[in-house]
Amino acid sequence: MILKSIERRSNLSKEAFKNEYLDKNLPVILTDMSKDWVGLDKWSFDFFKEKYGDLQVPLVDKNFHNPGAHYMEKKKVAFKTYIEAIEKGPTDLRLFLFNIFAEAPELREDFTWPTIMDGFVKTLPFMFFGGKDSITPLHFDIDCPSNFLTQFHTKKKVLLFDKDQSKYLYHQPFTVQSQVDLHNPDYDKFPALRKAEGIEAILEHGDTIYIPPHWWHYIEYVDSGFSLALRAHNSIANKFVAVRNLVQHSVIDKGMNKIMGEKWKNWKLETAKHRAETY
Repeated sequence: MILKSIERRSNLSKEAFKNEYLDKNLPVILTDMSKDWVGLDKWSFDFFKEKYGDLQVPLVDKNFHNPGAHYMEKKKVAFKTYIEAIEKGPTDLRLFLFNIFAEAPELREDFTWPTIMDGFVKTLPFMFFGGKDSITPLHFDIDCPSNFLTQFHTKKKVLLFDKDQSKYLYHQPFTVQSQVDLHNPDYDKFPALRKAEGIEAILEHGDTIYIPPHWWHYIEYVDSGFSLALRAHNSIANKFVAVRNLVQHSVIDKGMNKIMGEKWKNWKLETAKHRAETY
């Protein structure tokens, strides 16, 4: 696996972003997109515990993608309970695609929508929380957005791969997932992974990473922390792909999991392995 460092830019105009990154479908870290946000310093673990600790939040753990009756099932706990757990140390519990703004619309006043491109989906800003060493496995976003992910207070490691690297990443059919472990790559089990070429990024407080549509990404929490994702759709073609992805996931993958369970998981893994190792 070959990784290069991501570019870091500031004071990037809308035109420059379009020409250098959007049109070329390339990721970049924007170091100053969030510099005027009130929430950049206001939001903290203590803030969320005090103001919104009673909210019930849906969590996932390392068993989220295990086949069977609980495939992709979430469990709910009080927000304060979860934050206290990730403050204590490493845990695999993650809170993702959390639209806290549906319960607390006043938080929308603490950030501003970017003007660096058009098409932001202003009804669905999402937050992500995780404990130290927790991992978001390698995947690409099912709805094919332009994703702007801003990190708060602590560090997060992100590995990115263009869609043309899918053939080396053991893409499981009918999903947006790969089962390769990028924290401890097993090149004996997944030899094609050696050929994959990607980009490595370390996000620090206030950094915003632009993840283009269809790009694979793997995320590792260096420390317990949280981030805000603002998503944009500016392509009709990507919307059609998003619908296809949703049908494959919601109808085919989940349906076959109910019918076949472990056999379906094994078929996906073997199919991904065969495809990757024919290159």
